[in-house]
Amino acid sequence: MRPHTLWRPLRLVQCSNSRSFLPARPTCRSIRYLSSAAPRVPDFAFAFDIDGVLLRSSTPIPGAAESLALLKKEGIPFILLTNGGGKHETERVAEISEKLQVPLDADVIIQSHSPFAEMVQGTKTQPALENKRVLVVGGDGDGCRAVAERYGFKNVVTPGDILMANPSIWPFSKGFSDYYKTFTRPLSHTGEPGDPTKGLKIDAIFVFNDPRDWALDAHVIVDLLLSSQGVLGTLSEKNGRADLPNRGYQQDGQPPLYFSNPDLWWAAAYSLPRLGQGGFREALEGTWSAITGGSSKGVELKKTVIGKPSQGTYEFAENQLLRNRSRAFGFKTERSLRNVYMVGDNPESDIRGANSYRSAHNSEWHSILVRTGVYMGGEPAWTPKTIADNVQKAVEWGLQHSKWQVR
Repeated sequence: MRPHTLWRPLRLVQCSNSRSFLPARPTCRSIRYLSSAAPRVPDFAFAFDIDGVLLRSSTPIPGAAESLALLKKEGIPFILLTNGGGKHETERVAEISEKLQVPLDADVIIQSHSPFAEMVQGTKTQPALENKRVLVVGGDGDGCRAVAERYGFKNVVTPGDILMANPSIWPFSKGFSDYYKTFTRPLSHTGEPGDPTKGLKIDAIFVFNDPRDWALDAHVIVDLLLSSQGVLGTLSEKNGRADLPNRGYQQDGQPPLYFSNPDLWWAAAYSLPRLGQGGFREALEGTWSAITGGSSKGVELKKTVIGKPSQGTYEFAENQLLRNRSRAFGFKTERSLRNVYMVGDNPESDIRGANSYRSAHNSEWHSILVRTGVYMGGEPAWTPKTIADNVQKAVEWGLQHSKWQVR
């Protein structure tokens, strides 16, 4: 069964005054295009993936800095649309700016977990999680907890916190103890003597970024999905009941499970693509199937997956582009956004998402596949509008397609 979509029921970023993960600012100078003459208003924009398009690990890809600098000079809006994450948007964009030596504002970046900020206050269909206890999984050290807290979540627990409170929960993680000691926190929950995890209730599970300790993270998640009411250390009596939907699994108040990124592969420093968060999810689903009987018994892992290539991610991106465009050229901009050029290296996320997206604003999204990341040649699984050697060639193609004369 296809993963449930977070976007439709939560109605994330449906209007310009929606709650944002970014601090309020009176101006956005780095994306405002000012000149003594009336500015040309382009009817197109660009969206760039980061890893494999602008950067390879921490190394700028040739032509990336020049391409962004050109678009800024020409006053052409763009966003960075990535399935990566693990850091707050302001921190991530500062790093990218430094690496590329191109000043960028936090309003131009959308990470895979950025929409999770909308769940702090909740919506008409989703209860607020601001004061609930949430489990945040993935990322380096305490980084994702810090991001979640900056979004507004007030009670954040990590699998490492649980392990250090009760090491017997996964005895094979002993080799990671020194690592966890550097950032874990004591549980605020008061459990039984000798086991602070006893009775710990989790209200939602967020996989913010690629997990580092797959075994521990998977075990804690499975324990919670098999629990009663999300209380760690319990087992639901409904599990395995054939008279209940999903044979009783995840039918007893267990916490909802959210993944921020479906990518199986991503382009790192190594010569071949590396497994991403999608690899962890597939491993978890395989484990869940082995435990519950899986599809052969009519059981699925109920979860929500966001990030590219979902329709909602591209809605989020387009709305951000429109807000940035309005701030840059004025809220009464009459010329509509007709074309958006999505430049990516991953056919399964970047190209598929752009090809499948249906804009509520009648914009047409054009997919451009580059050869500097995951895609390494051959017939791509999803056919792009065009294939370019690198991001610089992709930008040139987009400018020519829109008949834009560079000044």
